[in-house]
Amino acid sequence: MQLKLLLPTATLIDQIVTKVTAEAENGSFCLLPNHIDIVTALVPGILSFESEIGEEFFLAVDEGVLVKQGAMVWVSVRNAVRGDNLESLQQQVQEQFRQLDEREKLARSVLARLETSFVREFMELGGQS
Repeated sequence: MQLKLLLPTATLIDQIVTKVTAEAENGSFCLLPNHIDIVTALVPGILSFESEIGEEFFLAVDEGVLVKQGAMVWVSVRNAVRGDNLESLQQQVQEQFRQLDEREKLARSVLARLETSFVREFMELGGQS
């Protein structure tokens, strides 16, 4: 099967695989090459796949959609983190969440300064009439 994992800004995975395991709203499932075609919504969780030489890889994925049609498997998610094993994947996800928290705090700080500046300008305009 050809697995393509698509993010909004890039293609993270584009390779031949022998097995894909993912999590849908009604539980975990496994796709093999002769599996019937399927379309399903994915929930945030772990997606794993096996390469042609038997190596298993893991990804932490956000919610998204999986489509299997013939020998093609497309996965489209908002965000994904790739790891060689579950332990390194957990560390990478924690680091990414820490970075997102820092960016969110910075964005809130900038927004608060903009709001304060807007209110100050509005008050100054009201005092000049």
